[in-house]
Amino acid sequence: QVQLVESGGGLVQAGGSLRLSCAASGSIPRFNTMGWFRQPPGNQRELVAVVTSNSDTIYADSVKGRFTISSDNTKNTVNLQMNSLKPDDAAVYYCRLFDGTSRAEYWGQGTQVTVSY
Repeated sequence: QVQLVESGGGLVQAGGSLRLSCAASGSIPRFNTMGWFRQPPGNQRELVAVVTSNSDTIYADSVKGRFTISSDNTKNTVNLQMNSLKPDDAAVYYCRLFDGTSRAEYWGQGTQVTVSY
């Protein structure tokens, strides 16, 4: 079992910044990707950014140049630095771990990001 806990959400004005963190615990698989998804009110959950065990990264086009995903050397913690935030970035942000061997997915409870005009 894997547990994921997100933190760092909050309320910011457009143009501001937030840094989200996700801590993974439990039985962490050797080969995995961790990443961030978000779900705006009334919309589907969408990929924001992912990082693999060997530190390859992928970003959604909508956040390229503004968001940066990173992980520590143990790869049990993943961060998302969000700059130049827009109202369209407002959503519940979820941390996800994907087990590359079993292909199981694990999700955190989500953290709210609100961006005011």
